[in-house]
Amino acid sequence: MDIKYIDEQTFTNINYAEKSLDIAEYEYCTFINCNFSNTILSEIRFLECEFFDCNFSNANLVNVSFQDVKFKNCKMLGLQFDSCSQFGFAASFDACQLDHSIFFKMKLNRSSFSNSQLKGVDFTETDLKKSKFIGCNLLEATFQNTNLEMTDLRNATNYSIDPEQNRIKGARFSMPEVVGLLDKYQIKIEK
Repeated sequence: MDIKYIDEQTFTNINYAEKSLDIAEYEYCTFINCNFSNTILSEIRFLECEFFDCNFSNANLVNVSFQDVKFKNCKMLGLQFDSCSQFGFAASFDACQLDHSIFFKMKLNRSSFSNSQLKGVDFTETDLKKSKFIGCNLLEATFQNTNLEMTDLRNATNYSIDPEQNRIKGARFSMPEVVGLLDKYQIKIEK
């Protein structure tokens, strides 16, 4: 089956919950204020695409390819990124809501999360080496056997990371949030 190829196009204000997105390879495309919520995006390839103000909540991402993709101000609740194609997966997130999404066992080296909500996100066994969490809220995010080596968490808040269960060598933290490394001990730290 030949896959359709679409490049350098802009898609604006389209509700893909009503009209499905064609299974195709989209390269250098821009999606603005589009609704992908509860849609099936299986087998679609996005290469160097940008998404602005889009809603992906609860979309089916089985075998979707995201390569060098940028998401800005997108609502992405409950997404199973671990079901995406892992080949060449690279995405950056700026001012996005990613609450309750799953990145289980993914390779996200050098990923960038900035000014985003990551409440309840599952990073279990994820490789986040050299990634950046700038201005992110990580309340109830799960870090279990996660590689956080050389990851920048200086401007992240509300994280709870067990140093005995995760690799944190060279990771960067700031006060007072660094006390999130001691949560499991249930101790009280006072000024």
